[in-house]
Amino acid sequence: MSELRHDPIQQRWVIISVERGKRPGDFIIPREEVEPPGAFCPFCPGNEDKTPPEIYAVRPPGAAPNSPGWEIRVVPNKFPALMIEGDLEKKGAGVYDRMRGIGAHEVIIESPDHELSMADMSAEYLARIVDIYRLRWLDLSRDERFKYILIFKNHGSAAGASLRHTHSQLIATPVTPRTVSLELDSARAHYQLKQRCLFCDILDYELERQERIISTNDSFVAYTPYAARFPFEVTILPRFHSHSFARIDARQGADLASILKDTLLRIKIGLKDPPFNFVIHTVPNTTARPRRSSYWDTVEWDYHWHIEILPRLTKMAGFEWGTGFYINPTPPEDAARFLREVNLLQLELMQRNHNGNR
Repeated sequence: MSELRHDPIQQRWVIISVERGKRPGDFIIPREEVEPPGAFCPFCPGNEDKTPPEIYAVRPPGAAPNSPGWEIRVVPNKFPALMIEGDLEKKGAGVYDRMRGIGAHEVIIESPDHELSMADMSAEYLARIVDIYRLRWLDLSRDERFKYILIFKNHGSAAGASLRHTHSQLIATPVTPRTVSLELDSARAHYQLKQRCLFCDILDYELERQERIISTNDSFVAYTPYAARFPFEVTILPRFHSHSFARIDARQGADLASILKDTLLRIKIGLKDPPFNFVIHTVPNTTARPRRSSYWDTVEWDYHWHIEILPRLTKMAGFEWGTGFYINPTPPEDAARFLREVNLLQLELMQRNHNGNR
């Protein structure tokens, strides 16, 4: 029988539709190339002049900026959702509110290799990308106009990627997104009632039960949420309490890269490289102005940053849009079991073959 499960973080109900239960092989993802073979790619080496001037890059010492030879490159988005210049100019419009579209929109080009996917990168290389995420978050958090900085990745056209070349994005906004605000409110309410972190309580329960755990290491846990919205949705949560992604140290960054690679590779092999999104949910920029009095007084203790990985294996339809419910045809316990059992030897051989062909 199907059941409704409640997510205490987002305060929403999800329908786990057991009668419509689907196994991995039941999901047929049409292969939609985001660009035709041989198409021009502005992210490839030699085309640096086709992007806005870089903000940050990893390249040999003394090498000229905006030239080939880089390993990782950060540039402003050529078609930004928000513009960085100007003031917010908040105004009322009757019962409505408005402000100028001020923010930042950056692209992290993760590799010069056009064909390389994040799942196939070494954990050591991924750790460098994670550190660049951290550095860019810290830099933009110095701007008091920005209340929230979201780091995210779209993989595949169905997930919103317009270019195949592996990249992530970062958008800084002058307001805290509603999804994050709901998480913050739930975390604060739980802490005020119980003097404990909601996420830590969830983590303790999941580690005790083990049925939704995919993998762990010294610093992180990857698991399928109890009320997962999508088939094979994964959350990566620090095993240590921390409200801010930007506070991870080098060892924790290496552990994060390791479990991120493991999870993405399991998804790629087990689900035949589906489109997916991942997002990093972390604390808002608490130095932003103006701010509500006392609003972030307990955020260091009540909030817990995390990564959400969302394979795009199903589509929302009228019921979902009309109610805000999600219907997940794959029980999270089945999804976790499948991802745990992805052939680890195959993962290792795939990585060796890729490295040998580079």
